[in-house]
Amino acid sequence: MFAHIRQEKSLRDIDIAFNAHANKLYHIGIQQCPKSTLADANERRDYRIYEEFAKALMQQARREYAHTQLALDVDNAVYALDASVIDLTLSLFPWAKFRKTKGAIKLHTMIDLRGNIPAFLTITDGKVHDVKAAPQVPIEADGIYVVDRGYVDFAWLWSIHQTHAFFVTRLKTSIKWTRVVSHPVDKSLGLRSDQEILVASVRLKKLYPERLRKISFRDETQGRTLVFITNNFTLPAATIAALYKARWEIELFFKWIKQNLRVKTFYGTSPNAVKTQIWIAMIVYLVLAILKERYHLEQSLSKLLHFLEVNLFEQKPLISIFQPNARGHREKHSNQLRLFDF
Repeated sequence: MFAHIRQEKSLRDIDIAFNAHANKLYHIGIQQCPKSTLADANERRDYRIYEEFAKALMQQARREYAHTQLALDVDNAVYALDASVIDLTLSLFPWAKFRKTKGAIKLHTMIDLRGNIPAFLTITDGKVHDVKAAPQVPIEADGIYVVDRGYVDFAWLWSIHQTHAFFVTRLKTSIKWTRVVSHPVDKSLGLRSDQEILVASVRLKKLYPERLRKISFRDETQGRTLVFITNNFTLPAATIAALYKARWEIELFFKWIKQNLRVKTFYGTSPNAVKTQIWIAMIVYLVLAILKERYHLEQSLSKLLHFLEVNLFEQKPLISIFQPNARGHREKHSNQLRLFDF
């Protein structure tokens, strides 16, 4: 976590930074860690320790944001699912085969749009197609799952439908369909059509035998027409289009992680070292998200991260670092606010 917050480039840099604060380490419960000790831990300490802790923080963060209002007019929980590739040098990471001369790993992630909190994450090699990881995603009744065209697998979409949940995605142009009925639309909102359809292929009919809702929307800013499919027949067509637009939040999540934490270069070359570093990055993100919501902090996550960076070895109440607004408050009979309530 120290290395992520300070953006240290190597284990040697971590060692140098710790040595610079050697007189403070004992008082905060940290023994001096030479580079070799850190390297050994990277290789031998099971990454699942950090994975399980990150998953516990995911649940805690989602509880913090449970009452956050979505910008969309929906009562359901809304999730965005996507994957992001992290390139690796094949000569250093021969286990992460992606293409003939290129290595990579892939982060398959689902975020809860109430707070953009990760609700699911798994790490695979770069060759695993997005939809292959989709069956691992937990589906909850009445949830809305927003995905791009890479996840159009009708067997998986049918499993979402059977769980009494909803999906919103884009229709592939190669998929043939037949119209059952058309509904009127307000073209001033950018809508072009709202139809109930059936897939035409005999094979796909076996995978998804019921009707789908097809909505066409004209995006004038990008000069293109988008065609969505969903199994939700009750929400307004404009809301379905807005739901898909909200999928962009997961792209912003990946961008923030890559720009602010160390997930593109690694302190070790083994699978364990890489997964350890990524899961600890998630822990840092989740800690910041919990702090921001619990203490009503107005600053962005990037600013909160910077405040932590320059105050890491300061002996002061945690909340005083972030200068909370008028809604922030101290708990009675406590000099230091609690961050974790397990």
